[in-house]
Amino acid sequence: MRLFSSFVVARRLWLTAAGLAALLAAGAVHAETWIITDQAHPVAGRADRLILLDAPARIEGELASGLPANPARAESLARERLNQGGADLQRRIALAYQGVVDAWSLGITSVPAVVVDRRYVIYGEQDAARAVARIEQHRRSQP
Repeated sequence: MRLFSSFVVARRLWLTAAGLAALLAAGAVHAETWIITDQAHPVAGRADRLILLDAPARIEGELASGLPANPARAESLARERLNQGGADLQRRIALAYQGVVDAWSLGITSVPAVVVDRRYVIYGEQDAARAVARIEQHRRSQP
């Protein structure tokens, strides 16, 4: 019975180690990719995160659209629009500004930018897959 128990424990340890190795390998394969751009500079492809630097201005434009010249009435209407937008609008505003802050904190200087692992950036490439491939090629050549 003791031999069987030792075998079960050893097998569990091996499975745990194999599972951990698989998770680590999967993490090494998938690089976190961000596309940082604006509407004037579209990027084809998928990313883990899309940051549109002009999103805050577009949202503000939506809120300010057609406001009357009377400042008191304009303020009242703007507040009404903010209230009507509710949690969804607040979330959109927060995400838009957080994207701008994140791009700024990475030191992004122009768009479009494709960022991998918040460490590598390719500017001007409008195909995300091609930008990621260039970054991966660089990473392989610079161990």
